[in-house]
Amino acid sequence: MNERAVVDEVSSAFHAGERAVQQRLGVRERMERGGRRLIRDAMPDEHREFFELLPFLVLGSLDGAGRPWASLLPGEPGFVTSPHSRSLMVAASALPGDPLRDNLRTGAPLAVLGIQLETRRRNRANGRVLWSNERGFELGVEQSFGNCKKYIHVRTRAEPRPVSGALEHVEGGSRLSPRAVALLGGCDTAFLATASANAWQGGREGVDVSHRGGPRGFILLERNGERARLALPDYAGNNMFNSFGNIEVNPRAGLVAVDFSTGDLLSLTGSARVLWDLPELARFPGAERLLEVEIEAHVLLRAVLRDVWSGPASEEL
Repeated sequence: MNERAVVDEVSSAFHAGERAVQQRLGVRERMERGGRRLIRDAMPDEHREFFELLPFLVLGSLDGAGRPWASLLPGEPGFVTSPHSRSLMVAASALPGDPLRDNLRTGAPLAVLGIQLETRRRNRANGRVLWSNERGFELGVEQSFGNCKKYIHVRTRAEPRPVSGALEHVEGGSRLSPRAVALLGGCDTAFLATASANAWQGGREGVDVSHRGGPRGFILLERNGERARLALPDYAGNNMFNSFGNIEVNPRAGLVAVDFSTGDLLSLTGSARVLWDLPELARFPGAERLLEVEIEAHVLLRAVLRDVWSGPASEEL
């Protein structure tokens, strides 16, 4: 390896797994230049103001076994504030039964995605938990960057519904209930959590959470006895490959699938692998590769999102 390559790896905005996937797909040099410009160590003012407008956050966290989980955290607009460019203060606690409740440990890596469904705008912030209690927590921001609007379904917010808080919780198993299967079958929006091999180091290492969208039913579920596996199509995106770079060095993933009509959430975690070039891609028009997740545990939260959202304005993404 020449001296320039060593310097690039040390100063790169991307960790080894991300760099490997970018190299595999022929975008390494271009993304290195872009990453140095787009990935910041603090939030610009427009991102800070954006987070304060949101009625929910998406988060990626790690449980005690190192498994990634994706979560939704609802609140009234203004429940997120940014006292300075490296801080997000969140005045809300995790939903009952959500693994996030136990994962918000001081010093733990945490990923945040802010997404505005009405405008399809989204921004991300990754870092570590500075403190947490029953009223909320603070994220110390170590990475901040935006994403494009692709594959986000436009929805509008309506009157809130009563929250029942009813909970179905399954630990350590992959057998899904009929309601969980139905939720996946009708899903058009989900969020994916992954983590690098050295997530607790911070900086370019850490947890990541990203949006995954497609036509209704775009997540394929395969069941074989007690085992259940998901297949998600991956479409052309920003070429950073944060999620797949993490899976390259730490083959685990968490997913939360959302039913905006009922307020139900299905959160799951398991082992993951990327299928780069297989005949199965023909089942997903436009997909460039597939992500498989073999489910190890899941949580079904019933009617926990208070806001009612419209159906997607269009299937066209």
